[in-house]
Amino acid sequence: QVQLVESGGGLVQAGGSLRLSCAASGRTFSNYPMGWFRQAPGNEREYVAAISWDGGNTYYSNSVKGRFTISRDNAKNTVYLQMNSLKPEDTAIYYCAKSKPNVWLLLSLASSYDYWGQGTQVTVSS
Repeated sequence: QVQLVESGGGLVQAGGSLRLSCAASGRTFSNYPMGWFRQAPGNEREYVAAISWDGGNTYYSNSVKGRFTISRDNAKNTVYLQMNSLKPEDTAIYYCAKSKPNVWLLLSLASSYDYWGQGTQVTVSS
């Protein structure tokens, strides 16, 4: 069983920055790729970024590439999402997720993940 707890959300003005954290329980955290998704009211859950088990490879959606950075610290069982140059359209609930076993590709799909956090609200004002 894995538990994921996000933190770091809040209200920020456009152009500002936030750093989200996702703390994971369980000894096997470092074995799996991790991802960040977001969901705005009335919208489907949207892929944001993913990172390989060792942090050596990172992947981003086109909407956040160049502005967001995903990273992880396996010693702390934590994955991060640094968000810079925030825009009002980044407003959403942000979720971290752990990939399913033996999933190394298709990390942009929500179906590739088996555990999800409860989410943290990010609101960007114009």
